[in-house]
Amino acid sequence: MTTPLIRPARPEDGPALAQLDRDTWSPLHAVQPKPQPPYDPFFDTDHRPRDYLVAEAEDGAPAGYIRLVPPTRLACNQHVRQIQGLAVAEWARGRGIARALLRAACAEAVRQGATRITLRVLGPNKPARTLYASEGFVVEGVLPGEFFLDGRYVDDVFMGRALS
Repeated sequence: MTTPLIRPARPEDGPALAQLDRDTWSPLHAVQPKPQPPYDPFFDTDHRPRDYLVAEAEDGAPAGYIRLVPPTRLACNQHVRQIQGLAVAEWARGRGIARALLRAACAEAVRQGATRITLRVLGPNKPARTLYASEGFVVEGVLPGEFFLDGRYVDDVFMGRALS
């Protein structure tokens, strides 16, 4: 497969990314309830286009996105970036898009001056955990039973890696 075009999100991507978010919702990775109408806008004051990278399909439609932000507003924490969302359209899965987005996020974090990147993933989400581990992320902590989802307690797994 050819490497997908990864670009910064634009304000006009909001409706398509919102639809992608709704289409990819799953209890395997979501701690929020399944979105129901009326839907909130994808972008808001806490979720700005500049926080997202978009994988663009050949026809220009978003095939996936990743959200990359500082984990806190503290000056002493500004060397860290955190992935707070990754989604790939069902029709685009198995084409290396999630891996390309992950690598692009790491490169963008370095461009922003970060030396470390982290993320949180639900314990049962083995495909995501396998992907992250293959890209150098290691488990740095586990909050056992942190969430009660779909009738069971689910671990919150914290992963991270250095950026070089």
